Amino acid sequence: MSAVGTSTTTTIGVSIAVPEPYGRLLQERRAGFGDPAAYAIPTHVTLLPPTEVDCGTLPALRRHLAQVAADGRPFLMRLHGTDTFRPLSPVVYVRLADGGDACAQLQEQVRSGPVSRELQFPYHPHVTVAHGIPDPAMDLAQSELATFSAAWTAISFALYEQGEDGVWRKMREYPFGREGLSAVPHQQSAKAATRL
Repeated sequence: MSAVGTSTTTTIGVSIAVPEPYGRLLQERRAGFGDPAAYAIPTHVTLLPPTEVDCGTLPALRRHLAQVAADGRPFLMRLHGTDTFRPLSPVVYVRLADGGDACAQLQEQVRSGPVSRELQFPYHPHVTVAHGIPDPAMDLAQSELATFSAAWTAISFALYEQGEDGVWRKMREYPFGREGLSAVPHQQSAKAATRL
């Protein structure tokens, strides 16, 4: 159960993981910039932000996510360069150059199910590499990852739960396509090289 809420609630999120070696590389860089949350959060593109739910809704949510994934198809995701949400929000991120439209459609479908919620900000798919740290460190993250580039084929998304220790852990993976209703692969396929 999450540290947030009571014994009958938990905090969940839905996201597309950034596969290896890119995920670990960006996680290590995030830690290097001084972000204390770096190793508690797998590197990802959010589809459903952290949401406190009643544990009783989880079976219905899992069924909903399985249906969304079954209706989906693999698509190219490409990261390139950095940007920031400052001053609106203290975040530096790697931009999603390809795959943004597919992510936007997916997140709408995910949020249309039994766990629906409004977003604090308009949806903007991205990969966070610094959050809530001092501005000089944010500036460093934005400049040092400005030439970062990576691409892969997204073949699934996953449901995560935040533990009492604040660490996010995968509960279940949802592969795209009808075959995903009975098969759960362990990782996405990385297709292109990382460039820094």
